[in-house]
Amino acid sequence: MIFVLSGILILYVISISLLIYGFFKIKKYQKTDLKPKTSFTIIVPFRNEKENLPNLLNSISKLNYPTDLFEVILVDDSSKKEFQVSSFKFQVSIIENVRVSKSPKKDAITTAMQQVKTDWVITTDADCIVPQNWLLTYDNYMRQNKASMLAGAVSYQCKNLFLDHFQQLDLTSLQGATIGSFGIKKGFMCNGANFAYTKSLFEDLNGFEGNNKIASGDDVFLLQKAIEKFPNEVHYLKAKEAIVVTKPTENWKALFYQRVRWAAKTSSYKSPFGKFLGLIVFFGNLTLVISFFLFLFGILNYPILVLFAFFKFITDFVLLALTNQFLTETRIKSLLLSSLLYPFFSSIVALYSLFGSYEWKDRRFLK
Repeated sequence: MIFVLSGILILYVISISLLIYGFFKIKKYQKTDLKPKTSFTIIVPFRNEKENLPNLLNSISKLNYPTDLFEVILVDDSSKKEFQVSSFKFQVSIIENVRVSKSPKKDAITTAMQQVKTDWVITTDADCIVPQNWLLTYDNYMRQNKASMLAGAVSYQCKNLFLDHFQQLDLTSLQGATIGSFGIKKGFMCNGANFAYTKSLFEDLNGFEGNNKIASGDDVFLLQKAIEKFPNEVHYLKAKEAIVVTKPTENWKALFYQRVRWAAKTSSYKSPFGKFLGLIVFFGNLTLVISFFLFLFGILNYPILVLFAFFKFITDFVLLALTNQFLTETRIKSLLLSSLLYPFFSSIVALYSLFGSYEWKDRRFLK
């Protein structure tokens, strides 16, 4: 048993080390003095976001970008209360979602695509805040690099709560894995809160056809389809000025269901590397959980348990520290407690996602 657990942990350390190497391979990008030329349509699917949408639209109004070069399409997915748009200097419209599949968000983006007249589309979420140079940084990168799809970074706006710090570390690990995988040319993951692609690419890929039976995944499945067909045209934008900030969930139940929703997509990945890494991360966390219980029952010695935990902690810490430095100006908080809790939380989420249902936007979805 110890040899099996040791073998899994060694594979885990090698895999995360590979992501750390990939993280360094992606160079940071800074916008230049190029005058903006690219036209964008910002698509925002939403449901019951009356409190958050004004903050998002206010941040968009502060963009350092000509208002005639972008528009906003808000797609209402059967909100309980109607949202009224205030007057802005940029063009903003609200349309109703046309449901044709089991995935509300994919349907919302597909519905908006029928209205898009610009070359580029960029998606974000209603509970996000976009930085001032968001579109300008995308514009500059696109014009200096041959790209048809760009994945960007997302971070949390945290309060001084353990739940928020735990989520920030979890998201940081996902962002680190995303950047690292792009660095070794094995990109398989992104975040739809900061994701851009050309309308022509979306059409070439037939949109979300083939994976619209899964409720979420408007980002990763489209990314994996694009990498499969046009690998050289899919890039990662490692730019501080393009990091979108979003809100952490408000309670543990909401966090659990959110992570279950994310984990449920893994088994449907087209990316072999994505599936492999998902399994390695799952078994790496499960190894510590099993080791802990073996120690409680006197089967595993305390020094071995400490050794297992130490090697995993050190490997995770390097990737977390690098990614956190990129994402935010604040230091990592609650690291030790989060690291002790995370293997148990992650293992339960992964196992539950194989069989259980989850709640999302006041709806229940089956696996």
